[in-house]
Amino acid sequence: MTAAIIGDGVTVLVLRHAGAGVAEGDRIGGDAAGPYGRPARRAFSVAADDDPGMCVRRDFTRASRSGARAVMAVGVPEASRAFGEHRDRLFAIAYRMLGRVGDAEDVVQDAWLRWSDVDTSEVADPEAYLVRVVTRLAIDRLRSAQARREEYVGPWLPEPVVTTPDIAEKVALADTVSTAMLVLLESLSPLERAVFVLREAFGYPYAEIAEMVGRSEASVRQTARRAREHIEQRRVRYDTDRTRWAEVTQRFLAAAGGGDLAGLMAVLAPEVTLISDGGGKAPAPRKAIVGVDLVARALLTFAGRMPADPRTEIVELNGGPGIVLYSGTTPVAAVTLYLVGGAVHTIYLVSNPDKLTRL
Repeated sequence: MTAAIIGDGVTVLVLRHAGAGVAEGDRIGGDAAGPYGRPARRAFSVAADDDPGMCVRRDFTRASRSGARAVMAVGVPEASRAFGEHRDRLFAIAYRMLGRVGDAEDVVQDAWLRWSDVDTSEVADPEAYLVRVVTRLAIDRLRSAQARREEYVGPWLPEPVVTTPDIAEKVALADTVSTAMLVLLESLSPLERAVFVLREAFGYPYAEIAEMVGRSEASVRQTARRAREHIEQRRVRYDTDRTRWAEVTQRFLAAAGGGDLAGLMAVLAPEVTLISDGGGKAPAPRKAIVGVDLVARALLTFAGRMPADPRTEIVELNGGPGIVLYSGTTPVAAVTLYLVGGAVHTIYLVSNPDKLTRL
């Protein structure tokens, strides 16, 4: 978190840094907007700040998604503290609904805009209020996103996100952030997805969810039932043994990286499926590949196209072990594996560069 004070005492924060090269002492604004993609209204200098509550003000030019995000706040410590207490949960809800980190951050930022215009002393339950705002904003954004995804080149996969190993101890949270579950959630309507996330991942009572989505409690219960049935009908019961999962991921990486076809086929299930998301911006099959022989050969072909200065790393992605391939320090692919009976059943491979900037 970085911040700066402009002459009139307004604080400007850089909330998100995505390789934009913003550092303490840098001036941003006017012709020197640089990583922001478009000029800010006034130049400022970046300085260190630790206040996680300060956030956004409406009358400041917002940053482009490709760089750091510059936002403005005024001195409203009580409101900002209340918002900061719930920021992580708001982002978690928005990400599960939208499957994109940037979209989730935008929704949380827009929620702050609304929160900053409210007399917070009259809000009895800030969490419920903020979750309601984020949920409705995410529903609106998801409706517009679904139309765009119909024109997406090849399969659409959620943006991989780095998680912490301890999320595995929170089974519902880990399951609903997994790539496999986020792919399933894409098949729900925006309202069904919101209700499912709020109920199954975060355990909100039906009455509270009804308030959040603007429906009756009876209607929300019906929506939740339809969403659960839809997910259960399509859901694959993947292995949850993390030790085995990590071991197979390591063997998979060693075999693929070493060009070992036999070793790779040994960890793949006969019915294994490979789904790749290049978004038309990176080489990737435009349809799912099914079957151990075809998938193994496709993976070795991909491994044979290593970028300059390649490096691989096993990291925690979406609640489980994942593999990130780098070219120097730039991520170029992220792979998550899901096992059935100890063998790799499903492989998700994201190489769309737009979805890798935060890794």
